[in-house]
Amino acid sequence: MSAVLKPQAIGAQTSAPAADAPQGADAGVEVLGAFPGQDALLTPEALRFLAALHRRFEPQRRIRLAARQARQAQFDAGTLPDFREDTRAIRESDWHVAPIPDALLDRRVEITGPVDPKMVINALNSGANCYMADFEDSTAPTWANLLTGQRALRDAVAGTLTFEGNGKQYRLKPAAERAVLLVRPRGWHLDEKHVRIDGARMSGGLFDLGLFAFHNATALAAQDRGPYFYLPKLQCMEEAQLWDAAMGEIEQMLGLAHGQMKATVLIETLPAAFEMDEILHALRDRIVGLNCGRWDYIFSYIKTLRAHRGGARASRVLPERGQVTMTQPFLKAYSELLIKTCHRRRAHAMGGMAAQIPNPRDEAANAAAIARVRADKLREAEAGHDGTWVAHPGLVPIAREIFDARMPQPHQQHVGRLDVNVAAEDLLRPSLGTITEAGFFGNVEVCVRYLAAWLDGNGCVPIHGMMEDAATAEIARAQLWQWLHYTNDGGRDPLHLADGTPLDFALFERALIGLPSKLAADASVVGAARVQEAIALLSDLTHRDTLADFLTLPAYERID
Repeated sequence: MSAVLKPQAIGAQTSAPAADAPQGADAGVEVLGAFPGQDALLTPEALRFLAALHRRFEPQRRIRLAARQARQAQFDAGTLPDFREDTRAIRESDWHVAPIPDALLDRRVEITGPVDPKMVINALNSGANCYMADFEDSTAPTWANLLTGQRALRDAVAGTLTFEGNGKQYRLKPAAERAVLLVRPRGWHLDEKHVRIDGARMSGGLFDLGLFAFHNATALAAQDRGPYFYLPKLQCMEEAQLWDAAMGEIEQMLGLAHGQMKATVLIETLPAAFEMDEILHALRDRIVGLNCGRWDYIFSYIKTLRAHRGGARASRVLPERGQVTMTQPFLKAYSELLIKTCHRRRAHAMGGMAAQIPNPRDEAANAAAIARVRADKLREAEAGHDGTWVAHPGLVPIAREIFDARMPQPHQQHVGRLDVNVAAEDLLRPSLGTITEAGFFGNVEVCVRYLAAWLDGNGCVPIHGMMEDAATAEIARAQLWQWLHYTNDGGRDPLHLADGTPLDFALFERALIGLPSKLAADASVVGAARVQEAIALLSDLTHRDTLADFLTLPAYERID
């Protein structure tokens, strides 16, 4: 067993200069970012803790990332995702995950969002059952954002977090009235460039999860509140096993009981949809549920099948994103399979995000947004989900009303969905719909506006009544690439818009050319100074012969 490490008491300290390791820290650790007060978080003990995690798990992380690339090469060569033959025994045998802790038995409404202090307070006070503090899709990982988030969560766990802004003072409600905290670290594919260990960048996910656990796990365990996490972007059971091993190591290092740290996994990649049982089994001592990460899942569908174009594979092209709803056959099958799988294993099956934003200034738009949220949450509750996500505190009462009416008990694990029988082809079934000029131009605008905001340090941006984050922007970005690189016959015939207009790069360039003047006149644009940079980056990504894995990878090199 590893030596037990305990966090020091945190007081006011002066930040060390960039690249200077605090006195007593591991000589192999370099901190390349500078932020006021960072030494209170990145103590010598904390850095040694992070270095131990890196050295233990970085080789396996690299192996798993290489395996992703090899698997994608098989898909690009024509192979389609399918259920694994080597894990059939896991799927067909009877077993259950460990009992769910009391604090997570009722998760009917969860709110998600970034980790700035105001959001943390508002989310914990929102009336939701749980708050997923997001270091991933809704946080642009600038050094300042990451450390501000870690400090805010540390203070929230201690009950001391406050924030002043817009002439108001924000304070936490009493502990019994706050949402249960879950933290989402970055995925395995993302690095933390501000921390180098033995000359190599640290995993962003291990940095986020490890630093949070180092400072808060003991206190949360004493409160019977975890620590609890959401794990993103997994593609296979082996990646889940890596997280399980990392959390087990953290428990040993901090002197926690095995299984103290609990996890919910987002099924937000197409390959992972074929390994739900296996992922639950890999994390069976600590997993409490799976979540329908619908937006990233749609993006992953496009990315996984990116080379399947032309001829008989025409169904792989998705219509404009507004038409890719959960009623599409491949998404309906994915949602129902997740419910059936989770309930068979006595785990929660969490529903997806309602990205709409209430708009009290526009009565008609607000009514339409609320109606869409109601319909979506009603579908989830009636299908058997145990809870759902919202992106705005104003949607918490609506989601709660619907789940309260149809789920009087804490969850719906008794809904076995034995009527559901999903085959591989159901998860790949064609989508119906069209591509309009408005849909095409809308995707271009969303990509540019979101990228500009992200480059400016904002990872969660309201655009036209929707809360856009990296996942929703990725759909728009991947669709543009797919539409422009796809051909009807494998030759030179492009797709066409619903009105017959060729869907080609001339149309794309026309959309880009008109954006700067349009956005310059819009006061709601976030990161306006980065619009031209965002246009250049989107143009580069869209013209590439191969769809880039994530837009945040090249964009990350442009921040800080």
